[in-house]
Amino acid sequence: MKEKKLFFVIGFFLVFSINSYSMHIMEGFLPPLWSGIWSMLCIPFLFLGFRGIKKKIEDDSKIKMLIAMAGAFAFVLSSLKIPSVTGSCSHPTGVGLAAILFGPTITSILGLIVLLFQAILLAHGGLTTLGANVFSMGIVGPIVSYLIYKSFSKSEKSKGLAVFLAAALGDLATYMVTSLQLAIAFPDPTGGMLASLQKFLSVFALTQIPLAISEGLLTLIVFNILVKYNKDTLNSLEI
Repeated sequence: MKEKKLFFVIGFFLVFSINSYSMHIMEGFLPPLWSGIWSMLCIPFLFLGFRGIKKKIEDDSKIKMLIAMAGAFAFVLSSLKIPSVTGSCSHPTGVGLAAILFGPTITSILGLIVLLFQAILLAHGGLTTLGANVFSMGIVGPIVSYLIYKSFSKSEKSKGLAVFLAAALGDLATYMVTSLQLAIAFPDPTGGMLASLQKFLSVFALTQIPLAISEGLLTLIVFNILVKYNKDTLNSLEI
């Protein structure tokens, strides 16, 4: 019963994402130098993430299903896109839930898998820009989500607010980093990097803020379902 409810929520958003558009930083868009730099920055986090997943599974083999569910949740939400301004698009990230459950390093592995599958199967993002996309959506966003959740979830009463803020602000942090990545690679000819950053941030602001709020609410719904039907597992994760 619990699996049916979770997959119904995820499946609903998958159905309504069919006629959407791509986002992430697309294939070949970044200069090779910056593609390499962002990829190198991801390596330590991915190394720790692989070790973390291995340890979690060794401690409790049942945790594999929850990890897979968190990955599927991120895949579906980050495939849901709506048109933004100037021909671009925005989308949720879905990694906040995984960051809350497993921490940012394990979430980096889920982000890598999600972005790799989207690049290969859906032509969303790209292989040359995989490092940059993983760094923004799979590393920085989850770190922000994790820190916010830990800061606000001091009591049971504040846990719901903590989940909402973690997912919403983690989403916004992802797009701030993506904007920064683009601004560094493509500084404005007259105003430099800061002027370029302002332009990229303004492109996504109109659509990303309501999307972040929606992601926070949806993540809270899924989290409450997990609490209701998987309380023992969440207690073992110290959630």
